[in-house]
Amino acid sequence: MKKRIIAIMMVLAVALPSLAQSAGERDRIEVCKENYRALFGGEALTGKGTDPEMMDILQKFIFGEVFCAGELDMRTREMITCVTLASLQALPQLKSHAGAALNVGVTPVELREAMYLTAPFVGFPKMLNAVGVVNEVFAERGVSLPLEGQATVTEENRHERGAAIQDSLYAGGISAVMAGVPGGLGEDVARFLTDYFFGEIYTRGGLDLKTRELLGYCVLTAIGADSQLRSHFHGCLKAGNRPETIAAAVVQCLPYVGFPAAIKVLRLIKEEMARPVSPADNLVRLSRITVDPARLDEYNACLKEEIEASMRVEPGVLTLYAVAEKDRPNQITILEIYADEVAYKSHIQTPHFQKYKQGTLDMVKHLELLDCSPLIPGLKIK
Repeated sequence: MKKRIIAIMMVLAVALPSLAQSAGERDRIEVCKENYRALFGGEALTGKGTDPEMMDILQKFIFGEVFCAGELDMRTREMITCVTLASLQALPQLKSHAGAALNVGVTPVELREAMYLTAPFVGFPKMLNAVGVVNEVFAERGVSLPLEGQATVTEENRHERGAAIQDSLYAGGISAVMAGVPGGLGEDVARFLTDYFFGEIYTRGGLDLKTRELLGYCVLTAIGADSQLRSHFHGCLKAGNRPETIAAAVVQCLPYVGFPAAIKVLRLIKEEMARPVSPADNLVRLSRITVDPARLDEYNACLKEEIEASMRVEPGVLTLYAVAEKDRPNQITILEIYADEVAYKSHIQTPHFQKYKQGTLDMVKHLELLDCSPLIPGLKIK
């Protein structure tokens, strides 16, 4: 439980408190002007217009503080902003940010797919309104329409492909929730979700599954879909997003949805992270590693740094216990126990693991990963 409390504090540290960090490390006016110039190609804080005071407040807060919160690149921030504005039907602002998205490297296909993604959440009319605005921006930029198609399924395989994605993210689907709806219509809705949402939208090219889930979470934040926000938090994790990334995405939505909506979702994330994980969900693995003997001391130092960081800051890392054979010290075995698969996927994306992985690539001569089943699940190592 103590580790989970630490995790909650880490998520919130990436969220609201990090707004103050950016202003402390760099002057927020300087950051605001720099970000605004990259996004819109113009100057911020000009003091012109009918409401210069509010524009001053808005620009400093959004581009000088919020755009520095969490570890999101500018492309991801703009895609989040665009799907949020599309969901809210803030179409004049969407047009400005669609252009900004293109300015920071979002491709036309990525931007279009982000708009298409909103349809299952907010309906076709709002999606078409958003697509119409984005197409205006494309036309102004000389982007030829229609864009290249991104469909990857057929009438024959859309259900199978959709079910595979749905089961990987949301085991059991929505069938149990829809059971008992009068006229058997719950079964129809469950099938629509599998075939259309996951089968036709999630299988499209242009955006990977990890990005689709993160953007979808931002749409749910914008429309305040409480129950779906809980399930999609776990779907986001299973798709490969870290809790810190999801929290940062919610903070990116904050200027557009307001503090109450954003704080509600951050609190929900905190609650979901605090839920106990069953020992039956633990992922247990043995890593057998052969290290270049000439670089053994260097490798051991890297491994020690990575394990200590993982055990200190990752609540989902239950055990990382490394041993070396006495007669062959370059033969190393690590017992790895993670709370669940989500915790493992989060672990391998952390900066400290990536530093270890990249830093030891030429030191490791052989790596064997053995997935194991615990004979006594949940037994604690004293």
